[in-house]
Parts: sequence; structure tokens; C-alpha cells
Amino acid sequence: MAHGDFLRSRYFGSLDGLRGVSIIPVVWHHVGGHRGGLLGRGNLGVDLFFAISGLLITTLLLRERDRTGTISLRGFYLRRTLRIFPLYYAVIALYVLLVAALAGATPAGQQFMANLPAFLTYTSNWFVDLGQGERVIFYFAWSLATEEQFYLMWPSVVRFAPRRWAPPAVMAALLVLGELARQAAHAGVPGGLPLRIVASVASPICLGCLAAYALHHRRSFDVVARFVGQPWSAPLAGAVFVALLIPAGTPHLLLAVAMALLVTACAIRPDHGLRWLLENRFLRYVGTISYGMYLFHMLCVNAARRALPGGAPDVVTFAAALALVICVAGLSHRHFESWFLRLKDRLSARPEANAAMAPAVAPER
Repeated sequence: MAHGDFLRSRYFGSLDGLRGVSIIPVVWHHVGGHRGGLLGRGNLGVDLFFAISGLLITTLLLRERDRTGTISLRGFYLRRTLRIFPLYYAVIALYVLLVAALAGATPAGQQFMANLPAFLTYTSNWFVDLGQGERVIFYFAWSLATEEQFYLMWPSVVRFAPRRWAPPAVMAALLVLGELARQAAHAGVPGGLPLRIVASVASPICLGCLAAYALHHRRSFDVVARFVGQPWSAPLAGAVFVALLIPAGTPHLLLAVAMALLVTACAIRPDHGLRWLLENRFLRYVGTISYGMYLFHMLCVNAARRALPGGAPDVVTFAAALALVICVAGLSHRHFESWFLRLKDRLSARPEANAAMAPAVAPER
């Protein structure tokens, strides 16, 4: 793909399929990934969402700035609000009702109610202790908080930065600081809330943003295309990513780089070598509803566990939970989210054809 063709492209179809590839391991991870094995790393599907989001959101912002000379923050936040908030807060309301009815007197239920302000304000990645894993009800909202904080900060940086090189410099600095803070936190260095805030910076988002800048400008695009724009680039990046998953001690930053390369390879060349997989109807549909799947998946996992006889193999629980969450998220997308998406497109000066994960955890999803 030539640079001009890339700038004119309106939709990266493979990224919907890549979202589908991302959400399925997340469901598996919360069924039985804790038992180990390759899919025990299924939680990294969230990081792949982050890389997609960083690239797509930054691409949209840069193209709007080139076309209009500015970035409409009002328009951006209106689109994101209508995409993200309705389902997010509806699911929180559902959780509140279920916890009050089924677990209100339990320690986990009381903890959920205490954590509710953080969930409501997208700050659970700062204020909720996730050390107890699934025992923290709605704990997976940490990734949605990370994504929302990115949405709050990044458009203003791109719009108001005095120099074109300043936003990627800011993102590169955040990438380095975030990695250093995570290493410090893992080493037990005391830092309190400031350290947690800096450590919450998602490396895949940063790398996705930097990739978008590289693709947006002709000179850097030509360099990237030479190495990542070949037919074999996407399969190679995918194979490297899977290979890096096998050793337990692979540095997270190295995994994030592999994810960013995979996303870039899928975006830069429509006829890449994984197109046969990522553009099949099932994965693209799953990618389209992946936001709803992420929000509903723990409810569906728990429902599958309760419905199946005790001792059911993880693979059976996973299949039941996956089928259930696809049905629930599909109904939500068709009968609830679609109303807000149509409103978003009517109110928006430019409908987003491919706006990212929302969060996640965001696709236009």
C-alpha cells in the first residue's frame, strides 16, 4: 500500500478480526487460564486491544487535524461518550442489583460496594486492590479505566502541542516512565498513589500511538512499510508474538512491541498473509461486539459454572461461556448499543468507521 492509499483508507477490516482474536483468550483466561499453559496468558488479549486502540484513535485524530486544521475535542468526547458510557453504566447497574440480591452480606459483596466509586469514575486501576484476582467483583474494569484515561489525555496533547513532534515525544516519555514505574512496583519500591498512577500507563497503547505517527508521515511510512508492509509481515509478527508467550519470563515490553508490529502489519497492508483468518465473518462479528463481550464475560463465565455439573472440564465451561457471551453481547449490540451508535453518527460531523476498541476494551465495536 502506498502512503496516499493508506491516508485515504477508511476502514481496517482485519482489526475487527484481531479484536475477535483478542477477546476469546480473555474469556478462556477467566475460565481456566490460571491453570497455566499457553492460553494461561490469555489476559494479554487486553494488551492487544490497547495496541489497536492506540493506533486507531491516533490515526483518527491526525487525519482530522490534517483535514480541518484542528481537532474537535467536543466531537471526540461526544463520540466516545455515546460509544462507551451507556453500556458500561448499564452493566454496573446490573452488577449492583445482582450483588445486592446475591452477595450483599459477603466480604466480596461489601468490597464491591466500597469499590463502586472507583468503578463509576474509571479509576479502579488506581484505587482498587486487584491482588485477589477474580474475588474482586468487576475487577476487570481496570482495563476500561486505563483506556478512558488515555481518551481524556491524548486528544488534548495532539491538539495543543506546539510542535508536531511533541505528542510522540510525550508518548515515548510515558512509555519509558510507565515501564520504570512497573519495574519499581514489582520490586516492592514504596511509591503510593503516584507510583500506581504512572505504572498504570499501558505500553501497548503508547506503542500503538507511536506506530500511528510513523504511518501518518510519508518518510517514516516508507521506512515502516519496507519492513512491516510485506505480505509475510503479519504472519511473522503473529508467530513471534506467540513464540514470546511460551517462556514465562518474557518481558512485557517485548510482548507489547510484538503486538504493535502485528497491528501495524494488519493496518498497513490489506492483503497481508493473515487476511484469510482475520477477515472471516465469525471473527469480524466477534470483534464488532467485543466491547459488550468484555463487559458481560464474567457474568457469563459464572453462569456457565453454575449451570454445568461440578467438575466439568474447563474446555466445556469455556465453550458454554463463549457461546453465552456472544449471544448476550450480540443482543446488547443490536438492541441497546446500536441506538447510541446511530445517535453518535447523527451528532458527529464525521462518523468513525473504525473507532477503536472501546475501550476498550473499547472496536467500533
